[in-house]
Amino acid sequence: MSTSAAAAPSPPSSSALLEPVERLRALVGDLELPLGASGADRARTERDQLLAQLDDYLLPRLRRLDAPLLAVVGGSTGAGKSTLVNSLVGSHVTTSGVLRPTTRYPVLVHSPDDAQHFLSDAVLPGLARTTGAEVPDPAAPGQVARGLRLVEVPQQPAGLALLDAPDVDSVVESNRDLAVQLLGAADLWLFTTTASRYADAVPWEVLRTATERGTAVAVVLDRVPAGALAEVRAHLGTMLSEAGLKSAPLFAIAESTLVDGLLPRSQTQALKRWLAGISADARSRDVVVRRTLSGALASLATRVPRLADAADAQDAEDRSLRADLHGAYADATGSLQDHLSDGTLLRGEVLARWQEFVGTGELFASLQAGVGRVRDRIAAAVRRKAPPADRLGEALATGVAALVVDAAGRARQSALLRWRARPSGAAVLEAAHPADSDPQLRPDFTADVERLVRDWQQHVLDLVRAQGEGKRSRALLYSLGVSGAGAVLMLVVFSVSAGLTGAEAGIAALTAALAQRVLEAAFGDQAVRQLAAAARADLIARVEDLLDHEQDSLARLLPERRVAGEEAGSQLRQVAAEVARAGDAGRGSAA
Repeated sequence: MSTSAAAAPSPPSSSALLEPVERLRALVGDLELPLGASGADRARTERDQLLAQLDDYLLPRLRRLDAPLLAVVGGSTGAGKSTLVNSLVGSHVTTSGVLRPTTRYPVLVHSPDDAQHFLSDAVLPGLARTTGAEVPDPAAPGQVARGLRLVEVPQQPAGLALLDAPDVDSVVESNRDLAVQLLGAADLWLFTTTASRYADAVPWEVLRTATERGTAVAVVLDRVPAGALAEVRAHLGTMLSEAGLKSAPLFAIAESTLVDGLLPRSQTQALKRWLAGISADARSRDVVVRRTLSGALASLATRVPRLADAADAQDAEDRSLRADLHGAYADATGSLQDHLSDGTLLRGEVLARWQEFVGTGELFASLQAGVGRVRDRIAAAVRRKAPPADRLGEALATGVAALVVDAAGRARQSALLRWRARPSGAAVLEAAHPADSDPQLRPDFTADVERLVRDWQQHVLDLVRAQGEGKRSRALLYSLGVSGAGAVLMLVVFSVSAGLTGAEAGIAALTAALAQRVLEAAFGDQAVRQLAAAARADLIARVEDLLDHEQDSLARLLPERRVAGEEAGSQLRQVAAEVARAGDAGRGSAA
């Protein structure tokens, strides 16, 4: 990597870019990827890394192109990063070793002239600052304090700071994550490795990532055995070329005996001179900054669309889970509506109470003799003794409640089974409270259903009472009572069509026909149809509201995203295009 002006890419206009990049940062910050859609884990990692680079590098650099250059010294374990930093500044400012505090509080070495810049949150705003020799202890057991330890060194050239980063291949995940974050904030990465470990896979994966993002890179090859320099340097040069870093400066340091813990000056002289040239020459420093800035901006063209695709996948997964939920309850509700009107209820206890209501034995046996004669017998019977309407109403209520509870139970179990068949749905249920994901209905659901049916029955009685204000209607109400007429109307509601077979079907059909004719004698056929339709519609509405509430309780298990996935995906693509246009316009105006 040359530091000459000719090597600098056409500089984008920071003023034109700042606004769309800020909008991009807001969208990425709001983007939530909570569902286990395909590739979600990878997308979350990429979102976090992009957000960190926007906060730690792109936005600070766009706000101040003339800010000091940050060179991050990174590499693998045992590469001698801390010794290199100490040797470059000529004093012990950072500690070597696996357990060094630098893994928690990386050391940032800067000139006194640049102190205010690095004390502010202009760079790495998410990390706390400390200027003391000791790093803070964790706030609580099990927590890890994170921050920057700022060290002011008088001999450090102004305009260039060195940051000793944790190992990129650390066995501690949080250390690796911090190393990646610091590298994302770098204007320049001093990739440090050794003659024995320069081909290790992990550092090269990080190096390729830095290259893809356009970060300026220089390579320091440490601890090269005497006589092996040419061979090792040639092989490493080939690897760099294959990784797209053919022009990256390569500095070799021979295996040496440390002097007071520092490398001999002769071994670091070339690297110090190169760094001093960058810091002393504003033009050269600007080349490095703009190279990395342009590369980071260019990387958005591929990174942001990947996040947009992930947002789309989240939205599709969310729609599928909600469709599964809605489908389960729609199927159960449709089946319940059929059972509430196809004669299913006209059996068992309901039939027994109906026979009791109209007069058992001879009266019920005479159904086939003609509906008119039966109607006359009913009127005669109810004048002698009040019919047991309450017991019929109770039987109907029990039957309706049983159907509703059964439908709700089937809907809940079906919805949970459909969710468990999807990895994302299974993860949602795994994360939920056991009571919320229990396939059994909540303990008080049956009581709610019974209350619903009682309220509906009262509504039916109110309908009958209102309809019975006519002279002919009052006669029937006098004979049957409001509760009796209401029970008969309920029978009509539950027998719109014949859903039974065999002997039960014939009995149910005769029961329904009798109930219908009894009411028609008082109210007229048109009024009966309207009463039955109104009563049925009211019951269905009440049941649907109750089942919708149960459905919503499961829907609340799904994560609520601040930005809808579909909207997030399209907005991310739109803002990424705005960033690209602003960059192109800025480079065109600067050319």
